[in-house]
Amino acid sequence: MDHPLIDLISARIAEAERNGEFDNLPGAGKPLPPEDDPENALLKRVMRENGAVPPFVAMARELERLRAELRDTGDRTRRTDIMKEMSMMEARIEVARKSWSR
Repeated sequence: MDHPLIDLISARIAEAERNGEFDNLPGAGKPLPPEDDPENALLKRVMRENGAVPPFVAMARELERLRAELRDTGDRTRRTDIMKEMSMMEARIEVARKSWSR
């Protein structure tokens, strides 16, 4: 099934081509750069362009925050809780890394 706006999209692209809007684009006539993960290339590019990070990176930042809190905390009960959180976070990071690299 075609997209309901396919005719409009095609007309706009054809008009842009006629107007030369695709002429002299950066990289025109050159091969696309090699991609180590073609299945996720678009997703990774969109994330990079929007300042997003993979889940394991965000979790690693949280782990660093927990480490800093552990250094600054003298309360033994809180230290124990932080270490438990850190242990769980390390396991989550490993799982997220493995799923991201598939």
